Amino acid sequence: MPKNILTYLMTLLLLTSCIGEEEFENSSNGNFEALWQLVDERYCFFAQAEQEYGLDWYSIYEKYKPMADSCSDERALFDLLGDMLKELRDGHVNLSSKYGTSYYWDWRLQQPLNFSDSIQRNYLGTDFKWSNGIKYNILPDSIGYIYVESFSNSFATGNLALMLYTLKECKALILDIRNNGGGMITSAEELASSFINKKIHYGYMQHKTGKGHYDLSTPEPLYLEPSNGVRWLRPVVVLTNRSVYSAANHFVMIMRGLPNATIVGDNTGGGSGLPLNSTLPNGWKVRLSACPTLDLEYNHTEFGIAPDVKVDITSNDWNKGRDTIIETAKDLIFEHYNKKEGKEQ
Repeated sequence: MPKNILTYLMTLLLLTSCIGEEEFENSSNGNFEALWQLVDERYCFFAQAEQEYGLDWYSIYEKYKPMADSCSDERALFDLLGDMLKELRDGHVNLSSKYGTSYYWDWRLQQPLNFSDSIQRNYLGTDFKWSNGIKYNILPDSIGYIYVESFSNSFATGNLALMLYTLKECKALILDIRNNGGGMITSAEELASSFINKKIHYGYMQHKTGKGHYDLSTPEPLYLEPSNGVRWLRPVVVLTNRSVYSAANHFVMIMRGLPNATIVGDNTGGGSGLPLNSTLPNGWKVRLSACPTLDLEYNHTEFGIAPDVKVDITSNDWNKGRDTIIETAKDLIFEHYNKKEGKEQ
């Protein structure tokens, strides 16, 4: 793991806080005030939310405070506070209690699916390899196909090396991370490090420096070292859709800067803030985005990353069991090698 990422994770552990009863009472109003203030002082994407959809956090206070003051039922309070957090429109922000966990899911709803596991089987086949949650096989025309459904587990250098060694005769890879909702950034970086042969600078990170909405540190560079195992330096096409989120979004941010990588599909779902954990007076757990990451051009990726080649699965292809996005990736690979052979001639 890059030292600067490790430093930020350690900082977040130090920032993990508990809002005690000495500050707020364990009452409907006290828990409301504690949660609103926590977000007000620690949340890192106010500027982006204000610009993207006009969030006014102070008007949110005025909207929800009267309802919290009159709320006498604990379950109703949980739903109310969950609804208040959803106003941030951030999938990394949630509230957990014995009643469950309140999430904002709209970041991926009402968007094209652009993925079907039943159609995927037409490409992956039944004799695919499966290691640590990664499925892979060789398609016709010597194209490797890898599907990474999650970054929740560590892949380990040896497993990645074995996979890439198995695919060593392939002329290119299609790396499909559609519907990957994230997991551990360390796992995303483990995989990305297999596609570089030297240390790279891939983005920036900030952290909160004060209680103000815009109190953020100067962006500090993020770096990634190459893997100690097998490395793939031939063409790789990364497939994305709106359900690529969090650590998977981070993976795309790294890969889009590599000369041998092309991003194909739909915009990612975003989710670029490292989370801070806290506790309300009544013991309910809160998680919110505290440290934003930026790409090499200092752009925030909280609301997603656009692909190099935008393409959706067409309804005609869907009905035929054909994946337009995979087919586009194959076409790009053929086009690359046709141009290369033409130059060599």
